[in-house]
Amino acid sequence: MIVGKVDAGACGFQTRIEAAASGMETVRIHIESECPDIQKAAADLKEIAIMELAFGKIGATRVYETIARYCKHASCPVPMAILKSAEAAAGIALPKTVSLTMEKIEDERER
Repeated sequence: MIVGKVDAGACGFQTRIEAAASGMETVRIHIESECPDIQKAAADLKEIAIMELAFGKIGATRVYETIARYCKHASCPVPMAILKSAEAAAGIALPKTVSLTMEKIEDERER
């Protein structure tokens, strides 16, 4: 089983994703989230087809489509984290950490 943890940033919501391979066809997904929108989407994302993981295009997978029905924040990192965790569980990707760091730097051009 792969466990992914997401600190979504400014919203402050934490999400935990458990992904476990179920043969060579599906990955079982369990999502616990402080975000009410992700909680709703989790009910629709209990399994993901491995072929969707291997050949899906950005934004065109069932994961992104499901999250889009419930979550109104286009840059929410949770759908990517669900897919990354599921890929690792299925053995089609390594379980490596993904990160984004940001800092505000004053720029002369902004003044």
